[in-house]
Amino acid sequence: MADLVIDPKAIENLRALNPGDSDEFLREITTIFLEDTPLRITELEQSLVAGDLPRFTRAAHSIKGSSANLGAMALRTTAEKLEQQSRNTGLTNVEALIAQVKVEFARAQSELNALVAK
Repeated sequence: MADLVIDPKAIENLRALNPGDSDEFLREITTIFLEDTPLRITELEQSLVAGDLPRFTRAAHSIKGSSANLGAMALRTTAEKLEQQSRNTGLTNVEALIAQVKVEFARAQSELNALVAK
């Protein structure tokens, strides 16, 4: 389970929201996630440089929520750590977690692209 990039239960829950649509809803929600998350990652980087703690925390929170919805659990966990660290200690030493968010997003992106290409 540690290597699970996308939780199949989350995918099944999304499919259940619109059964019989040949995964159109799943493709739509995945596309939004894959387009939006890089923007949130950029927002993390920009707000770190600007020292904008509220914006940084909101971006981390947004990544956490959207990744949870799609079952990208490693990404969700990393974003949650980033959000909590920003809330607890500010923007000090968050670079490694931002790098990990990028890694986990790339893994999720690959899995989701393969999933919706079926």
